[in-house]
Amino acid sequence: MTPAELSSALASVLDAALASGELDVPPDKKPTTIVVERPRSAEHGDYATNVALQLAKVAGRPPREIASVLAQRVAELPEVASVDVAGPGFLNITLEAAAQGELARSIVRAGEGFGRVDTMTGQRVNLEFISANPNGPLHLGHTRWAAVGDAMARVLEAAGADVVREFYINDRGVQMDRFGASLREAANGRPAPEDGYHGGYITDLAVAIIGEHPDYLELPDDEQLVVFREAGYARQLKQQQDVLSLFRTTFDVWYSERSLHESGAVERGLARLRDEGHVFESDRAIWLRTTDFDDDKDRVLVKSDGETTYFASDAAYYVDKRARGFDINIYLLGADHHGYVNRLRAIAACAGDDPDVSIEVLIGQLVKMYRGGEEVRLSKRKGDIVSLEDLVDEVGVDAARYTLCRYPVDSPLTLDLDLLVKQTNDNPVFYVQYAHARISSLLRNGSELGLTVDLDAFDPALLTHDREGDLLGILGEFPRVVASAAELREPHRVARFLEELATAYHKFYDACRVLPRGDEEPTSTHSARLVLCAATRQVLANGLGLLGVSSPERM
Repeated sequence: MTPAELSSALASVLDAALASGELDVPPDKKPTTIVVERPRSAEHGDYATNVALQLAKVAGRPPREIASVLAQRVAELPEVASVDVAGPGFLNITLEAAAQGELARSIVRAGEGFGRVDTMTGQRVNLEFISANPNGPLHLGHTRWAAVGDAMARVLEAAGADVVREFYINDRGVQMDRFGASLREAANGRPAPEDGYHGGYITDLAVAIIGEHPDYLELPDDEQLVVFREAGYARQLKQQQDVLSLFRTTFDVWYSERSLHESGAVERGLARLRDEGHVFESDRAIWLRTTDFDDDKDRVLVKSDGETTYFASDAAYYVDKRARGFDINIYLLGADHHGYVNRLRAIAACAGDDPDVSIEVLIGQLVKMYRGGEEVRLSKRKGDIVSLEDLVDEVGVDAARYTLCRYPVDSPLTLDLDLLVKQTNDNPVFYVQYAHARISSLLRNGSELGLTVDLDAFDPALLTHDREGDLLGILGEFPRVVASAAELREPHRVARFLEELATAYHKFYDACRVLPRGDEEPTSTHSARLVLCAATRQVLANGLGLLGVSSPERM
């Protein structure tokens, strides 16, 4: 019996108590979902619920009294072994061994679908992350968003949302001209402009462009800037796309800032804001009155010389997303973008939307790498940065993705490169992947002994050991963890769950013999435990998949 099934059964119990008149609760005050959770102590049963405390005020009765009414009916459920009223009115529920063990069969049958929930079904989400300038390699900050953003998209999809992953290409403005000028100077053997881009990658790009277009050097300087800018842009964007693909991060939409202006989306966006009554003119410039919605100052949309601002692009881009039908627009921004939070929320409000619903801005904190206790600072070919490629070269895709997803994004992160390459239990990604590989090995060994995962012959009532109960209890939490990670936009909850699951599995394996020894004949208990192992492997694989991390069968 899964927690969701128990929650549904408790809802039916409550309905029966209301229909019989034992409880009196207005229909609109009845909880839509009854939350069940694993108690911290096994002495308190398999699951607990505080539904009686929730109902006390609307029912006008003490919570323990309500809990007692419900407990009598819960005890009659065939899957329940016992139910107790505890504390101020909690219901502590212990399941029959067969009911709890049945979860293992449900997981194996559900396969990759176990853990998927419908809490966000019907919601269209635009998830924008990374959004780097196409004029240099992706650095550590981008790498954190590449891992977290992709994992967040996977978790949101597992919760039923329709998610579009979007990369906003900042391919317009002064930084692109500086990029072109830097390439031009490198191609001509001249020093980079003072405000230009440095690092070996600029020279490498310039050499590659000259190799393909030697005639560029014959053009006047102003024309050289344009052709080197455009050729460098194309090559650098392709490099970013290739390295992200290597990192298992893909995008549904690569949205060019240039296209925003060329398509008329900026004009349409400003018209929408003007229709809402928040655009005004002052000092020959056009402004958006964002101070009406908690911004610290009003923002210029069009300067007095007629040039549109970056803010105009931001505003038009949000309006364009809404026009494309997205209910929720999530922005994942770097640590230096705190000022954008109120600014973007104000744009949503000026567009006539509720910013608490339609827009979310998440700020990621800085990442540092250490080796041997010393910070790793430089990449010789790329200037004063550590790139995504550097990190992957050092520790591999799995270790990088898992570690970057393992922590809340609003906290600074330090990566210990020495730890991430160790094949020991101190390395979290190895610890979780090893549990999956260990079970895979066990299932292979079982097959050699003639033992297979036979769901038809499986007897869930045989899973009575305390460690089996602990393992089943954690497995049953996976859908709730997925739902919570999606709701809170916190994929790190999946990583921490996987580590807890791996620990529970290792404890189970140490306490419960899964395969027969020597000449010992296989028993139904061995078979039942094999199903439990298969269920654990499936949940480990599903969870790792949500993080974009592989599930090795051998290590």
